[in-house]
Amino acid sequence: MTASFVFEWSGSLLGLLGSALIASNSKFARYGFVAFLFSNFFWIAYGINQGAMGLILMQIGFVATSIMGIVNWFKKTDSAAAKDI
Repeated sequence: MTASFVFEWSGSLLGLLGSALIASNSKFARYGFVAFLFSNFFWIAYGINQGAMGLILMQIGFVATSIMGIVNWFKKTDSAAAKDI
């Protein structure tokens, strides 16, 4: 099993997990962006391994949107929890 194989499949599976979590619109949906963030890192590693500069650039942009999603979802959930107190 090569590093490239691990990077590619980890990125793919974590991306699918993130998408499923967000689509579930459940209390676990916010963790979809965390899965996306790890997926982005695996895709960046894969891009470096393969010399795919376009993929690396795209994933750097997705890192930013994943972080935005994490901040927004966790802030929203924490605000809702504070209202319940």
